[in-house]
Amino acid sequence: MAIVSVTRLYLRSIRFLPAFAWRTWSIGRQTRASAGFIQGRFANEWPYAFWTIIAWQNLEAMHRFRDTGVHRSAMRKLLEWCDEAAFVHWDSNDAALPTVNDAHARLTSSGRTSKVNHPSASHRSGTTAASRVPVAGPFIHPY
Repeated sequence: MAIVSVTRLYLRSIRFLPAFAWRTWSIGRQTRASAGFIQGRFANEWPYAFWTIIAWQNLEAMHRFRDTGVHRSAMRKLLEWCDEAAFVHWDSNDAALPTVNDAHARLTSSGRTSKVNHPSASHRSGTTAASRVPVAGPFIHPY
């Protein structure tokens, strides 16, 4: 068994991109070193939507990561930087990552929005993902 987590963040302005990129790199390092991290991958919708697809050994490991380190501090910044944010997680029978198409389908069908300070009209309506599937990006592997 594993827990698969999918997140989608849409930056509301290009001015947040440098700080977001730096935090993403730092969070990637935290992720790779986290107990219970199995594997992950990035994806994106050009130009400003960024996705993560991550497999964890269990829910506790996922929460421990979410609530500590760089990730915790970045979550506070995302309230201001993003005008759309959504997530979904589910139990999986194996630790294999879903395809980007499957992650998109899952986020679209059963995802939830996260709090943002400047929600877009789409976010306010409860939309969790754009209609187009994101482009698969690099994998994330444990250290």
